[in-house]
Amino acid sequence: MTVPRQRPASQLAAPAARPVEHNSSGRFLLRTLFWSGLAVALLPWWLGTETGSIDTAADLFQSAGRVTGLVAGYLLLIQVVLMSRVDFLERWIGARHLGLWHRELGGAVLVMILTHAALITVGYSYADRVGFISELGTILTEYEDMVTAFLATGMLVCIGLLSIRGLRRALPYELWYFLHLTAYLALLLGFAHQFSNGQELFRPGFGRTVWIVFYAVAVAAVVWGRIVAPLRLNLRHRLQVADVVTEGPDMVSIYITGQRLDDLDARAGQFFRWRFLAHGYWWQAHPFSLSAAPNGRWLRLTVKTVGSHTQQLRRLRPGVRIFVEGPWGDFTASRRVKSRAVLIAAGSGIAPIRALLEELPAGAVVIYRASAVHDLHLRHELEHLAELRHADLWFVVGDRRDPGPRRLFTPGGMRELVPDITERDVYLCGPDGLVEQSLKVLRRLRVPRRQIHLDPFEF
Repeated sequence: MTVPRQRPASQLAAPAARPVEHNSSGRFLLRTLFWSGLAVALLPWWLGTETGSIDTAADLFQSAGRVTGLVAGYLLLIQVVLMSRVDFLERWIGARHLGLWHRELGGAVLVMILTHAALITVGYSYADRVGFISELGTILTEYEDMVTAFLATGMLVCIGLLSIRGLRRALPYELWYFLHLTAYLALLLGFAHQFSNGQELFRPGFGRTVWIVFYAVAVAAVVWGRIVAPLRLNLRHRLQVADVVTEGPDMVSIYITGQRLDDLDARAGQFFRWRFLAHGYWWQAHPFSLSAAPNGRWLRLTVKTVGSHTQQLRRLRPGVRIFVEGPWGDFTASRRVKSRAVLIAAGSGIAPIRALLEELPAGAVVIYRASAVHDLHLRHELEHLAELRHADLWFVVGDRRDPGPRRLFTPGGMRELVPDITERDVYLCGPDGLVEQSLKVLRRLRVPRRQIHLDPFEF
């Protein structure tokens, strides 16, 4: 059934303020820098071809192997920088776009690395007039730093396989996260062979200097984004648990206090990685969105209990210190391009949606999907906020096969609730099924892509 909580016509809000401009110049500039950097990365090979020649099959395969090796190394460095969590990149480009580029480049990195290894081995086997397997054994045993490069390749292949959505879901989050961090180790293991065996890089000169600069930039970005910035944040704000409130049988809210929270640069819709420094908790850090807009006095996260770690959060005690990383994500009011918005949520996705309702202009429409009435978490807060913000609040309750929910996720049903949906921003957060079905409906309604905002959470 669809349960409306709709404001009367007499409470219609005045027209919203002019929307925030959505700046895409940062993404254009980053693409320009990416292709320019790739050209510079390949320049040592190009300059080398001016003094050499490609006359035989061995020369051809070896030259192609060197090109794919340089491309693979460059793409791997770009991957690391994209996920370094450097603040200005997230603000300039947007966390969702960074995550999408990181994911799309992942496949290219694996293909280039494996192609590089195969082409180089074939080229050397032609030159030495031996078989592929024999030449591979020679490379591993007689060439400096090749064993570590081989290990790095194996690690990156494993990381690529674990990034497949089905496999990723089967693993505990913390295990997947730590396995993914081994990409940094793979980068270091592969570093040495580039400079000890790479024809373009082992001699001092332009090529070697350029690649050392590339590595230095990547390492600096990781050190700043993953170590220095989090340490500064935690030393400044000294966060700790203030209270733990049960919101329902499978939902709990954690209130957090600290120092100088009015200076904390966080917005509704963003998330942190939270590490609670207590026995049984400290070794795990999980991403949770803010469920209330930052107010300078306290922060709040609302967590759905779906595993052992989230079950344990109910037993946290006031005073427990917290180490956080963030805030991250561009699922914020600052990304809107229209004067009004639609917010669609289900499950734990209601947490950032509830926070966003505080910061978006008046006149929003909130659609909250749940299987049963008792699954409508934060209901009283939403009703109160809807009244304050002059928002239309719709609870869509029931099995997905029931007429009400089925009708909603059709173009006609969505237009009945939000007639002007093509003139609104759409914020969408919830389980994959809800997101996928909603996106299909929005595409059929021809809602422009730039008006659709998805919670990026953790890539």
